[in-house]
Amino acid sequence: MSVKAIAVNPNDPATFIEIPLPMPQPGEHDLLVEVKAVSINPVDTKVHANIAKNGLKEPRILGWDASGIVKAVGSAVTQFKAGDEVWYAGDITRSGSNATHQLIDARIVGHKPRTLDWAASAALPLTALTAWEGLFERLNIQDAGSDKTLLIVGGAGGVGSLAIPFAKHNSQINVIATASREDSAQWCRDRGADLVVNYRDLPGELAKHDIKYVDYIFILNDTDGHWAAVSELIAPQGHICTIVENEHPLDQNQLKSKSAALHWEFMYTRSMYQTQDMARQGEILDEVAKLVDNGVVKSSLSDTLHGLSVESITEAHRKVLDGHMRGKVVVAF
Repeated sequence: MSVKAIAVNPNDPATFIEIPLPMPQPGEHDLLVEVKAVSINPVDTKVHANIAKNGLKEPRILGWDASGIVKAVGSAVTQFKAGDEVWYAGDITRSGSNATHQLIDARIVGHKPRTLDWAASAALPLTALTAWEGLFERLNIQDAGSDKTLLIVGGAGGVGSLAIPFAKHNSQINVIATASREDSAQWCRDRGADLVVNYRDLPGELAKHDIKYVDYIFILNDTDGHWAAVSELIAPQGHICTIVENEHPLDQNQLKSKSAALHWEFMYTRSMYQTQDMARQGEILDEVAKLVDNGVVKSSLSDTLHGLSVESITEAHRKVLDGHMRGKVVVAF
């Protein structure tokens, strides 16, 4: 039995090709998963763009978010068995999930929510882990009182759609989200945002509500473009976390005078560096699954394409690159 995969074409890295591969065998900590659905994220398009720019010697399989069924387990795996339904956000250093079967380290895998189908499940892991780690391991908002405020820049995107309910359920903090269109603003309110403002003039928008400073800021898009505003808005001794790399130097002067902190959140850090606590990601996914099954968190799935093919993966990338996705696009096999 062979694996069908959709990979970046080394002869034309801007495009994808279908390739067959031998069925892999799980290593000590691995699961062999039959993939049922994949979600396409901005990281997919960024990695693809870098490949297209720098070239490629052999086909590379992208895709990280996935849901599927365990077919085999490695010798050191105790928490999963063949037949288990799982979800995960993958490992950027390994072959991706745009394939019928994939090897994945069991320590970064969680048990799929019982109440979601394959597509709705695949929409969540990467964004859930990013939101959870950013809020509770970088910003530590769980320690904040009800007098504190969190500003989420990009509330209607994949990460923001989960950061809002996570923050509301697991802290006492007041949540402000940004959105530019009314449908996006309503999306944020539906997920629990206390206030939604337009991102185009954040200081001005917040001033309308007598807000001069916010205690925590979670930047989910365009760090460069929002930097001046968030530097002005962050409270003295406040905390900023961003998931988006900057293209230009970030002026730290206002942060220095305020003794404010800047944190980075990169969901792949644990698997990339094989950190001692990498199994925490599997634990977080299990916690998120319980929140989903208890009705606290909804899937951020907004668009489903069908069938693993060059055409479906190409179209999913196009939708993400369009930049106006509310929620997530998924390819169900």
